[in-house]
Amino acid sequence: MDFTTLLALPTELPSQPRAVALLMNELKHEEPNLRRVNQLFGTDPALAARLLEQANSPAFALQGQIAGISEALALLGVAQLRSLVNTAPLGTTSRSVPGMNMQHFWRYSLNTAKLARSLAGSVQQSQVAAYTAGLLHGLGEILIHRAHPEKMESFNALAPPLDIRRGKLEQRLFGYCYGRVSAALARRWQLPQLVVDALNYQHAPFDNRAYEPLAGVVHLASWRARAREAGLTDKEMAVTFPAEVGLALGLDIDMVLRQDPIDWLARHG
Repeated sequence: MDFTTLLALPTELPSQPRAVALLMNELKHEEPNLRRVNQLFGTDPALAARLLEQANSPAFALQGQIAGISEALALLGVAQLRSLVNTAPLGTTSRSVPGMNMQHFWRYSLNTAKLARSLAGSVQQSQVAAYTAGLLHGLGEILIHRAHPEKMESFNALAPPLDIRRGKLEQRLFGYCYGRVSAALARRWQLPQLVVDALNYQHAPFDNRAYEPLAGVVHLASWRARAREAGLTDKEMAVTFPAEVGLALGLDIDMVLRQDPIDWLARHG
């Protein structure tokens, strides 16, 4: 399936049932706790994407300007938020996207967002845009899995969805990778160009005519989160560390690991 045909497929991104349930409970109040609402939207890539899509819609005349969840929440009323959450497609670990463990994907996406925000702060880049890009960066993987169900079993045996090599292998097999698909979705949702570029060039940050540092930030954050999911040893991390990307940002592997804000011992399932 070529890239254009892939993007023409229906886009139904599954949300975490727990996040949806907690948001519905919070939003039933006349005056919801916006800090809690912000926190919950920030844990779920699909919910965050739908929220940012609405905030960047022509209805608010701010297309391409809203990069963060808190900014988006300031625009939408409680009734709009309730509708958005109530209509969110729910995901499960086994049925929503064949070949993907959604619990792993949600955990990985959140960890990448946190890592990206931390790294962005250390290199004077927008932490708001970095968090959003980190949270949304892997959504294209869902579309690729749904578009190629017959190939995914053998492909996942070669490189599971969170494998460090995943982007390169997808590019070789399909002619595009999850990052390019995620960027196309962000462009469709009229997200800021900074976020679109970070997603589009996350796999190969130097492919853009003008190097986008945020793409490098997402690249490093994704590497760190995937390395942890794969259980890489210190030696394996040293071998796989994208040193060229780190050098452009002024970060070596020790600096990246020191910026890691995740309590990995607290991870579940």
